[in-house]
Amino acid sequence: MARQTILSGSTFEEQIGYARAVVDGGRVYVSGTTGFDYSTMTISDDVVEQAAQCLRNIEAALTEAGCTLADVVRVRYLLPSRADFEPCWPVLRKAFAEVRPAATMLVCGLADPRMKIEIEVDAHRPG
Repeated sequence: MARQTILSGSTFEEQIGYARAVVDGGRVYVSGTTGFDYSTMTISDDVVEQAAQCLRNIEAALTEAGCTLADVVRVRYLLPSRADFEPCWPVLRKAFAEVRPAATMLVCGLADPRMKIEIEVDAHRPG
């Protein structure tokens, strides 16, 4: 099966030179995804809303790849502030409580000071 790249329309993808997701056989790798609404390139100041938007962006990429959040096997949460993680738990639990992917949370700087969370996932396509 040929490698497929998925673009979201984010200006970052063009400026930096990457794809939102890459499908390679049965595996789907979704790049670190922030809380920007890629259609308007706007971002909320609220970390919980950013987390929800990250998941909407990830869902869109997974849908294009033929997957859903239920197909996620690995998730990585990156946040500049450790204190911002726990307020996001209800949104993250709603997305992943049934599938229970392996997960890691890292505290690190992000590319833009407006970004309060970035989420990266790996999925396995059904079939």
